Amino acid sequence: MTPALRLRRRATQRPAAPAPRTAACGPAPVIEVRSLVKTYGHGDATVRALRGPRDPDTGEPSGVDLTVGQGDLVAVMGSSGSGKSTLMNILGCLDVPTSGRYLLDGLDTGGLDEHQLSLVRNRKIGFVFQSFNLVPRTPALAQVELPLAYAGVRAAERRSRAMAALTLVGLADRMDHRPNELSGGQQQRVAVARALVTAPALLLADEPTGNLDSRSTEDVLAVIDRLNASGRTVVLITHEDEVARHAKRVLRLVDGRIVSDVRQAPVDGPPPALRDPAAFAAGRTGGER
Repeated sequence: MTPALRLRRRATQRPAAPAPRTAACGPAPVIEVRSLVKTYGHGDATVRALRGPRDPDTGEPSGVDLTVGQGDLVAVMGSSGSGKSTLMNILGCLDVPTSGRYLLDGLDTGGLDEHQLSLVRNRKIGFVFQSFNLVPRTPALAQVELPLAYAGVRAAERRSRAMAALTLVGLADRMDHRPNELSGGQQQRVAVARALVTAPALLLADEPTGNLDSRSTEDVLAVIDRLNASGRTVVLITHEDEVARHAKRVLRLVDGRIVSDVRQAPVDGPPPALRDPAAFAAGRTGGER
């Protein structure tokens, strides 16, 4: 079996949750958020970055509820100050909520210390950022090997899996190139390869096309579409409608609340751009509430 084929198989398989649900309940969602509240400051200076709707009885914020199943492709949209960056930080285990629960791939992240959270980030989440975050003067292959090195994977397997990941994003002929020898779109595809090389449960992308031209944007989104079609669960943080068109589901946040949740394509199946390429090119996604 080729390294690329092994990676594709890993892309469709999530690590087993520490406390799996019974067969009758089915597999745990990749993301399960319940009554999530995040506040900053105290007293009159308190800012509720995530609050959800108000409880009709108490008038207090009831928190954000969100469930994302395996294989979904979700775009989270909102203007500056809407809470989307705060939500991303919590989903990525980069921050903790003030109250509420967050289960990632069946694992309750509440109560985990910083060391445990760092292990969760390394093993269950692949990050893609707007600024690429590549190491200067380091070849693409070594960039992609880094998460595996932190995870203690042996050198031969690191190299094999990194080569397969770069092949999967269309950079088999750029493995020895350094960031300054790559276009912006190619650099972001290196970042995508680095994010998926550990076969995480969740690919979390924060404005992944924000620094790219239109051609590079389409190249990167095409890679994300293919990864999702192979079974990868993806959450995109974006303010661009054109990026959100690629999602199977679009959430909109306003003042820390989810005000819109639109399904554009079924969870089980390809994303809109691959489900009906002609309709997608014509600007139709077939969304339904």
